Amino acid sequence: MAKRPNVIVFFTDQQRFDTTGVHGNPMGLTPNFDRIAQMGTHVANAFACQPLCGPSRAALQTGRYATATGVFRNEIPLDPQLPTLGRVFLENGYRTGYIGKWHLAGQDPVPEGLRGGYEDWLAANHLEFVSDAYDTRLTDNDGVEHRLPGYRVDAMTDAAIRYIDVHKEEPFLLFLSFLEPHHQNNTDDYPAPTGYREELQKRLWVPADLQALQGTSSWHLAGYYGMVKRLDEAFGRLLDALKSLGLEDDTVVLFTSDHGCHFKTRNDEYKRSCHEASIRVPMAFTGPGFDSGGRVRALVNTTDVAPTLIDAAGLVVPETMQGRSILPLLRDPKSDWRQESFVQISETETGRAIRTERWKYAVTAPYDAAQSEAAEYEEFALYDLDSDPFELTNLIGMPAFSEITADLRARLLNWISEIEGGSPRILAHAERHQRQHRLSALDLLQDYRNGQVGRGHGGA
Repeated sequence: MAKRPNVIVFFTDQQRFDTTGVHGNPMGLTPNFDRIAQMGTHVANAFACQPLCGPSRAALQTGRYATATGVFRNEIPLDPQLPTLGRVFLENGYRTGYIGKWHLAGQDPVPEGLRGGYEDWLAANHLEFVSDAYDTRLTDNDGVEHRLPGYRVDAMTDAAIRYIDVHKEEPFLLFLSFLEPHHQNNTDDYPAPTGYREELQKRLWVPADLQALQGTSSWHLAGYYGMVKRLDEAFGRLLDALKSLGLEDDTVVLFTSDHGCHFKTRNDEYKRSCHEASIRVPMAFTGPGFDSGGRVRALVNTTDVAPTLIDAAGLVVPETMQGRSILPLLRDPKSDWRQESFVQISETETGRAIRTERWKYAVTAPYDAAQSEAAEYEEFALYDLDSDPFELTNLIGMPAFSEITADLRARLLNWISEIEGGSPRILAHAERHQRQHRLSALDLLQDYRNGQVGRGHGGA
């Protein structure tokens, strides 16, 4: 009988897709990610189905959308009765381990019943509150706190390599969940390893959305990139450990993130918006079933992760999971697949969006912490990603795009009906004066300062 593959998830927090070389970043931050993306399977269009820590993590663990898990905002514990990635592997004879940030329990230390089926535990619910860049504090199975030496990324990677070494003779699922490159909350800073920020600042590449809208990127981006660089170095160390232990050909490895970061260019936070910088994430697989899988161009989202990993291990995907395994796409890129990625947004707004191959369409309603859904939404944004990949020109309300908007509105309502079981009303945006499709950078910046761009009231 063939050995069942080990599975490792290398999970970062708040990492933009365009921090990677395969997505056009020229700074050389991610050579290890880029290598497995080219030699393994690169999911080129991967999206968070909810750009917020808790809801995105719940979706990844359960294969269900945020409203279906009940975790539609932060600080709602994940229902312990739901089938999860950890529980499926545990019930099928795997050793299951979790290291790092959890954010699905609402408390620290995390009680055993709220650990999602992971039996070996070295984690914290709120890693950003109980640790710092050079002060890593994680709690074990018995609730005992451990302080791990080194930069936080390195300390957690060391723990992961020790875990792999100990359990190399049995099939295991290891979920390694970093805080980086998320900001350190108490300082609102992106603390890179010593010296990294200063070196990267000398050759800083700034994506077009941040050039135009800036936000906090002028003082945060170099540190953020430094964190990304150290993560990729740690990823390389993990892959080296697998090779050293003879596990390279027996282990499925996934690298991805929970959501992106727009550096307060779209709202007063770093995510919680419909924009690519907020929802699009890096994603690549390597190992059995994924080597030489090429580039998957289909629209994949967070709910597809658990079904894919379960399928890759030869296990049965629970019927409760709304996502789908991407393995059929590796065998036949023309396999039946969704034409949109559905996004739910909370905490800054109650929002809904769909992202097609070309278009982004979004609606919004005032946020209510007690309600996961709204009965009525207003149209908020329409972006043509072919001509405007950085979403700097909002086309909503323009008569020339009325037919496209109507089609996308109907498609979004279908998604809401299918996933949430609701039938809300969407108010069409007021018609706006037709202007040239593109704006100069100065006009765009002026519109943004006037509060028009990104709020659905101008900027086209």
